[in-house]
Amino acid sequence: MAIGSDLRTARRMAGKSQRDVGRAAGMSYSQVGRIERAGLPTASVYQLARLGAVVGLDVRIRGYPGREPIRDAAQVALLQRLRGHLSPQLSFRTEVPLPIEGDFRAWDAVIAGFVPPAGALHAEGETRLYDAQAQLRRIALKVRDGGVDVVLVVVSDTRTNRAAVRTAGVTIQELCPIPARNALAALRAGRHPGGSALVFV
Repeated sequence: MAIGSDLRTARRMAGKSQRDVGRAAGMSYSQVGRIERAGLPTASVYQLARLGAVVGLDVRIRGYPGREPIRDAAQVALLQRLRGHLSPQLSFRTEVPLPIEGDFRAWDAVIAGFVPPAGALHAEGETRLYDAQAQLRRIALKVRDGGVDVVLVVVSDTRTNRAAVRTAGVTIQELCPIPARNALAALRAGRHPGGSALVFV
């Protein structure tokens, strides 16, 4: 519950003790402390909103895909365009779960069947880069958590996306050192690109 650290920071900036905040929110100071330490997993949205109001925070809820993420038409089209760049000998699976129990994240696609033999290539598709650095950090976390060494970042070929990639610069070069032209040429020939790459399709 990341909100706990935000509540603690806002409380301290407001010069309030846990007892002050608890009294104003109708909760005990020990409950406030447990929420700040992420030690109260049963805290309700109502309780969090009350605490946030006392220290000047707006508490908002966001939804994320669960077990059955719904792919929009643009994402499906992006993955189909990627498939068009692959040698027919390569296998192509979509929505491949990470091998972590209880983790609902999945790779957008996994490509295998390379000659000469090489490990599978895990791919992540982005139809729109609205914050390229943040999106790439999310992908880097999935690479780490999924225990893979190489990732193919597939981006819709639009002027806006190309500008976002140019802006991200060094971050992209660090995560994806293989030039896009080389990566796509290897995939068309049925070969592994030999490292991570970002390609526009």
